[in-house]
Amino acid sequence: MAIVEVVKYDGNPDVFAWKYPNSELGTWTQLIVNESQEAILFKGGQACDVFQAGRHTLDTSNIPILNKLVNLPFGGKSPFSAEVWYINKIFSLDIKWGTSTPIQLQDPKYNVFIPVRAFGQFGIQIEDSKKFLMKLVGCLPQFDKTNILKYFRGVYLTKSKDVISSYLVHKGISILEINAYLDEISTYLSEKILPSFQEYGIQLTSFYVNDINVPEDDDAVIKLKAALSKRAEMDIVGYSYQQERSFDTLEGAATNPNSMQGGMMGAGIGLGMGVGVGGAIGQQFGGLVQNITTAETKTCPQCKGQIGKNERFCNLCGCDTENAQTAKQINCGSCGCTLTESTKFCPKCGKKYNPCLKCSADIPDNTDICPSCGEKAPKTCPKCGNVLMPDSKFCSECGYSLVKKCPNCEKEVNENTKFCPACGTEIK
Repeated sequence: MAIVEVVKYDGNPDVFAWKYPNSELGTWTQLIVNESQEAILFKGGQACDVFQAGRHTLDTSNIPILNKLVNLPFGGKSPFSAEVWYINKIFSLDIKWGTSTPIQLQDPKYNVFIPVRAFGQFGIQIEDSKKFLMKLVGCLPQFDKTNILKYFRGVYLTKSKDVISSYLVHKGISILEINAYLDEISTYLSEKILPSFQEYGIQLTSFYVNDINVPEDDDAVIKLKAALSKRAEMDIVGYSYQQERSFDTLEGAATNPNSMQGGMMGAGIGLGMGVGVGGAIGQQFGGLVQNITTAETKTCPQCKGQIGKNERFCNLCGCDTENAQTAKQINCGSCGCTLTESTKFCPKCGKKYNPCLKCSADIPDNTDICPSCGEKAPKTCPKCGNVLMPDSKFCSECGYSLVKKCPNCEKEVNENTKFCPACGTEIK
């Protein structure tokens, strides 16, 4: 049995609690405690005494509780089994913390969802050694900064997310401006987290949020910064987004060779820039815009865009409007009689006009595909008669279900199915 004469700890300052590895002690053992330490003697799981800085001799006369717990023969000079714990009482101010994953928040100023990260550091000191050992350390051989971060990660992450979200929502500030409130956030977080540490005998001496930022490679962040940069550029030059769009529209019309206003607009812009008078340019632009809006136009039969009345080809989709108008003819799918888009029934055979949603051709009865363009035929609600898209399963007007089901097993079947593939029941 080993007899220990001197017990001391001069290890890493990042260790907050350290257990002396040998539990065989004697009443002549010298216990040395440094100025920044406390030592606690345990016997049978019970704390016998707390030793402050200095040299201490383990003697039953100095430790009355030990005299009751240990039966010491041979004049009280016998070894016994006990544990010695050293508690580091220094201020540790460089414990770094951070959010392991970004917090998804909606920016209250720009209404976009942005991932947010927070980083900082805090400082602690062991205030109550017994409470710290019995509630937090337990049977671990030592307790250091890594354990502190591990045990309290849930506390500071939850509190920091809640406080940052509250500042964004209640103060109405952008995430790009929140670094101006780091001091307030740090103070508020320190007050929120302090009770959680004190419960385990730890004094939270400081808590700082050093930085709150967003990932630079996130799509939402890139778009937001690009928009803010563009707005700053507009503010410097002295025009708004609506004015810029108007300039782009006028420039596009002036450089369009198919536009009947192109030559006149190009000349107006050139004249205005040559003269250099803002009022003259504004008057010219206003007159040109008025000419464009009041000129006679027609609708392109293909893309429905507005083009000049005398223009043959659409400057938006390239459609030959003359040929498209003369070639567009609707024939009855039953008798071939000529129809128009406003016709409801064929004047010759009385068939109901069933227009294709793509080319307006009349689709014959009992046919699911348009013979002209191959598009699926539209559906008609059997309850209210509303015309629906081919893939519709419910009527948008009355909510009637268009899905055909087996009356026996309720399995969904195709419209042309005569027998259920699941149970064999005849589908009527």
